[in-house]
Amino acid sequence: MSLLLRTHYNLAKASLKQNRTRSFLTCLGIAIGVASIILILSLMGSIKNLISNQVSSIGSNLIVVRPTTHKDTVSSIIEELTSSSQYAKSSLTLSDVDTIKNLDNISAVAPIAVSNNTIHGDNTVDSGTIVGTNSDFINIQNFSISSGSFLDKTSPENAAVVGYSLAIDLFGSPDNAITKSFSIRGQKFIVTGVLEKIEDPINFNNVDLDGAVLIKADMLHSVDNSIQIQQINIKTATTDTIADTANQINDALIKAKSGDNNFSVAYGDQITHPTGSLITIISGILAMVASISLVVGGIGVMNIMLVSVSERTHEIGIRKAVGASNSNILLQFLFESLILSLLGGIFGLFLGYVIAFFISLITPFSPYISLEILAITILTSLIVGIIFGLYPALKAAHKNPIESLKHYR
Repeated sequence: MSLLLRTHYNLAKASLKQNRTRSFLTCLGIAIGVASIILILSLMGSIKNLISNQVSSIGSNLIVVRPTTHKDTVSSIIEELTSSSQYAKSSLTLSDVDTIKNLDNISAVAPIAVSNNTIHGDNTVDSGTIVGTNSDFINIQNFSISSGSFLDKTSPENAAVVGYSLAIDLFGSPDNAITKSFSIRGQKFIVTGVLEKIEDPINFNNVDLDGAVLIKADMLHSVDNSIQIQQINIKTATTDTIADTANQINDALIKAKSGDNNFSVAYGDQITHPTGSLITIISGILAMVASISLVVGGIGVMNIMLVSVSERTHEIGIRKAVGASNSNILLQFLFESLILSLLGGIFGLFLGYVIAFFISLITPFSPYISLEILAITILTSLIVGIIFGLYPALKAAHKNPIESLKHYR
């Protein structure tokens, strides 16, 4: 059996070498399709990995409370993250923050409420991001202050901390921002601190802090009373009982809300949901779109194999005349299509990661490599080779040997 397979391989290799240009162009069609899928999976995997690393870097004692519909369907997950009114319907309030603070094993609790409004400083920023939180936020998150101080109990009510990039947009330089004032909807704020440069536009908070202004949560409500809390971040005192603490938080909030359970309490890998789920959905949709080019490449394989069968009809007749069975002929041509697809898949894998590498030079998303992606590449290439090579192989296998011997190129 191994000798027969080796013979088929050698015949296929010799045939492909005989038509190098044609074989290369066919492989290129497969490579483009595979490269598109690899690029999408790599970038989406990088984003998920980035968020997971952020959660891990904060520590294993992080718990997050979010409003939720408790639905895991595709439509509900997309609506949960993209609906403009999602957090306007949130049941989370500042009283929930106080409820959580009074529980055991809690060291810090910080609400996150987000609004988008025009910010008027030395310059005007349209649709700026305003985050309402409290002094515990910096104790939970991994960021530091570039200058000034963060929000605390001694800060004035209209104190504000601005992100590094926003400080540049509003005042021209982060060095000039301290003690400067700006206004949101006529409400005046004083800059008491500027954050260090933060390179995490995508994170589990769903807020780019580098381009945001942080104010006290109750002040944000006075500026925009339609905004409610989209998330509560909690840091536990110990990590060994985090599951019990999460259950304790869940029970306390249900009791405080008179039995309502329209929120979720997450910790560990659960924190990346629903963002991680949305990324998976998007990557799946994009991969399906990219697979269209893979189908086109597969059609190219089929076309070339049909041409090859037509050109080698006389050879097929000779092989059948000396005892080759239909299955021998089928395997011979199927091997050729598999080799074309595998070579195209390997080339596409390399091409996809090269493009992903160049994209990583201008974005924070480094190429993500996993055994799953490698397995998908090989499996996809094999499936394309079999599906689009089977018809030409069957056509070759069922040729009449007498008629084939009469055929000349």
